[in-house]
Amino acid sequence: MKLAALALLVIAAPAVAQERPVKQSELPPAVARTVATVSQGATVRGFSREVENGQTLYEVELRVNGHGKDVTMDSTGAVVEVEEEVALASLPAAVQAGLRTGAGAGTIGTVESLTKHGQLVAYEAHVVTAGNRSEVQVGPDGKPLAQRQ
Repeated sequence: MKLAALALLVIAAPAVAQERPVKQSELPPAVARTVATVSQGATVRGFSREVENGQTLYEVELRVNGHGKDVTMDSTGAVVEVEEEVALASLPAAVQAGLRTGAGAGTIGTVESLTKHGQLVAYEAHVVTAGNRSEVQVGPDGKPLAQRQ
């Protein structure tokens, strides 16, 4: 079983993307236009580029009304994903319960909503347990999706 898990990690490793910072001047024109739209009223904190499963993606990190918001776009400027900080207390009771259950004895830090292609798909909590960091994801219904180290 351990060998199978190791093989899975080796196979999955190329799918893991690594972001690299880029300057605004390095953004394709279509991405720059989308950034201009999504960043209205926000403070731009930075840009990054990554290749994920063969697809080039660009991310703009924003600060909006005191909270973080990351918008990921493809090279055509289409918004692929939005991660936005949300207050745990503002979430539906089922989502709060699901995140707390997933966190166990850990301390919940930042919580983000995750929207893909315009649809809310998950909530993600960053958790610290005995000095170790992990993430807990639940769906909009509060049911667990994944837990990552």
